Amino acid sequence: MAFMGDITGPSPLWGHGPAPGSFYNFPGNAASAAPTRACVRDFRAHSAQPITTTTTVIGVKFDKGCVLAADTLGSYGSLARFRDCPRIMKVNDNILLGSGGDYADFQYLKDIIEQKIIDEQCIGDGLQLKPRSLHCWLTRVLYNKRSKMDPLWNNYIVAGIQDGEPFMGTVDKLGTAYEDSVIATGLGAYMATPLLRDSMEKGPLDEEAAKNLVRKCMEVLFYRDARAFQRYQIGVVTATGVEVSAPVELKPDWSVAHMIQMK
Repeated sequence: MAFMGDITGPSPLWGHGPAPGSFYNFPGNAASAAPTRACVRDFRAHSAQPITTTTTVIGVKFDKGCVLAADTLGSYGSLARFRDCPRIMKVNDNILLGSGGDYADFQYLKDIIEQKIIDEQCIGDGLQLKPRSLHCWLTRVLYNKRSKMDPLWNNYIVAGIQDGEPFMGTVDKLGTAYEDSVIATGLGAYMATPLLRDSMEKGPLDEEAAKNLVRKCMEVLFYRDARAFQRYQIGVVTATGVEVSAPVELKPDWSVAHMIQMK
């Protein structure tokens, strides 16, 4: 029989050298003081999907300001798990911020924005963050995160008063941004936007008409969106300041449910 050589396996590429499929820290790296071989679990994993999620935020611009509305439900998958998740945030006396999507990512960015406002107050130069500036900053932050394959899974609406005029813009998790007089995120982008635009086409709105329009949209979404909730908040920003209401509950009427037929 011919000699077949060592059948226990191939020899390494070179003595004490790297083995295929392994991770190493080579000299000169910041982590070179660590053991020379690391396993996969030592490396950071990015979130692949949101966990505790929130749904639609609605924004409407009226003649003297803007109105935002969002419910207070945080859904754990399909479970209506957290019933007190406010998503309308007062940034300063000129800006309102609303968020939909992953609630933890919103809390993370909320802390950063609040620290920015504190730093601004400590400078004491009398200047305040403006809504366009916050909108632009959010665009850069969200685009930067998604470029690193670690996005913040949120849609934001920024509403405020700048130079005496109402401003409203939105940014999504990819950094895509635009301004409009009516904005709805999540499922509301499909179900509430037609209602909002139809009302805007009939003429300018005052504050009370804008609030009533937002309440109607929240009621429609509660009936149609499985992730919506009957408790919601309304925030209003005008030249006189920002006001975020305590959560209110709509009174649903299911008396017409027997008329709905599945085909």
